Amino acid sequence: MKLELYQIDAFTKTVFSGNPACVVPLKKWLSDEILLKIAQENAVAETAFFVKRESDFHLRWFTPDIEMDLCGHATLAAAHCIHAHLKHPDKPIVFNTQSGRLKVEVKEELYTLDLPSRMPNAAELPIVIKEALSAQPKEVYKARDYLLIYEDEEQVKNIQVDRQIFDQISLGQGGVIVSAKGSHCDFVSRFFTPQATILEDPVTGSAHCTLTPFWAQHLQKEKLFAKQISERGGNIVCKQKDNRVLISGEAKTYAVGNCFIS
Repeated sequence: MKLELYQIDAFTKTVFSGNPACVVPLKKWLSDEILLKIAQENAVAETAFFVKRESDFHLRWFTPDIEMDLCGHATLAAAHCIHAHLKHPDKPIVFNTQSGRLKVEVKEELYTLDLPSRMPNAAELPIVIKEALSAQPKEVYKARDYLLIYEDEEQVKNIQVDRQIFDQISLGQGGVIVSAKGSHCDFVSRFFTPQATILEDPVTGSAHCTLTPFWAQHLQKEKLFAKQISERGGNIVCKQKDNRVLISGEAKTYAVGNCFIS
């Protein structure tokens, strides 16, 4: 079986930055076992699979380890594949997913994702996470992910994670966001996932489902400019809109090819 395969860098204007995702269009669904093996072979943070339907696309996301309930950067990559390569004429692009119907508006080279808002609540930090971090946060919150707030951007940039300790905790589909006010943007963040093949995610769209309402409230701003300050880095424009968040970014195609499944 021959499948099309696209590798796309999301939340960036240039290749070799942002967050790489693979996108595999399907005529019909393959078994979950095969989808996971394809994601493992691709060896990027997320692989998006979609099946075209009459008026929308059924979209699923797999890491090399598990199927996810939501992934922002791979949704952006899938929309870029559909718009730029498959020349799909419908706007907006609508995805049917585990997290409900997700709409992506396309304006020139900018993709805007309409995602659920996940305002975090104050929480206690598990001892294992505390011991794994090189610096401790001043505030702790939790939605799907833990959100740890630090004094400034420099602290977030310099945080180190002791993976041997960190991997002792399982957060299911969640992870740990570290964040602070930005020096040259509204806020910065990094994202870590315990027990995952890829410890630090380069740019995490779904984390901004929590970061956006948090910082919109704390900064008293509806629209925010964010940077994820991983080694690759990425830029995200965020907007709080009722119980939804609008997350905008660009994407660039790195590679187009085929994979062969026996």
